Amino acid sequence: MAGVKSLQPRLISSFLGNNSIRSTQPLIHLFRFDLGRRHVSMQLSRTFSGLTDLLFNRRKRLRPGNVSPRRPVPGHITKPPYVDSLQAPGISSGLEVHDKKGIECMRASGILAARVRDYAGTLVKPGVTTDEIDEAVHNMIIENGAYPSPLGYGGFPKSVCTSVNECICHGIPDSRPLEDGDIINIDVTVYLNGYHGDTSATFFCGNVDLKAKKLVEVTKESLDKAISICGPGVEYKKIGKVIHDLADKHKYGVVRQFVGHGVGSVFHADPVVLHFRNNEAGRMVLNQTFTIEPMLTIGSRNPIMWDDNWTVVTEDASLSAQFEHTILITKDGAEILTKC
Repeated sequence: MAGVKSLQPRLISSFLGNNSIRSTQPLIHLFRFDLGRRHVSMQLSRTFSGLTDLLFNRRKRLRPGNVSPRRPVPGHITKPPYVDSLQAPGISSGLEVHDKKGIECMRASGILAARVRDYAGTLVKPGVTTDEIDEAVHNMIIENGAYPSPLGYGGFPKSVCTSVNECICHGIPDSRPLEDGDIINIDVTVYLNGYHGDTSATFFCGNVDLKAKKLVEVTKESLDKAISICGPGVEYKKIGKVIHDLADKHKYGVVRQFVGHGVGSVFHADPVVLHFRNNEAGRMVLNQTFTIEPMLTIGSRNPIMWDDNWTVVTEDASLSAQFEHTILITKDGAEILTKC
């Protein structure tokens, strides 16, 4: 689940930056101006999201469906401390460096997250709703003695994030059936034995056009290339350069408001991992764990938040794709923990 650079205080763990993205219902606030970037962005509610069908986009714009009630979790499942609070805890300061036991726990949570992610991908077919995917993910996680980390995080109502087409991230599963030609990112995080494993992948639904396929393939390649340069002492900023260079080569946008993050006994922690070129300080440390989760777009990289305070879409309705792994820094480089 992506960290934020800066949208709203309750989402500080998922966003990063100085973007005036707000969720607000009055029509007068449908457009907002960011003084720092001299940029006007459109603020779309779930009600008004169809307006851009006429203004910006020939492809049918993503519209919200009905959200079912929160699914119960058995009492014997250990829950993260934030579950009973509607306030997201934000990014915890300080690196978490694991001992041998911590590493084994991270491997276990990572493997389970990867298994759930891959299983969820097999369910992606035309006519299947994202709520049905959420139900399957929820059940598989609790059957394995773990807690679905997104459920209750800052009030998030579901157990997985399902981001379809122009949805950049944090899509809420609902009653909308997937359609032939859709792409969907499924973002899974599990809390097992006190440790979070966090991963996502973008899947094809039916017959996907070549432009969408290329975007997904390049996004996956950007993650793989970024992981390949990781190791003790490597500067975090090199991750952003590798991803941004590849995106530029293919003329894709790199979303800047959402970041990778430290993950372990805490869902979101230092370091903040930027996916674009930057000059931030910091170097990787042996036995730390963090996520890398680039989001690339065919068109605008600027995000708009729906009035559910979670769903974030591209301002021009262009497609967005994302992949994510949790990695462990080892003496030889990086070990991908969220890999079956």
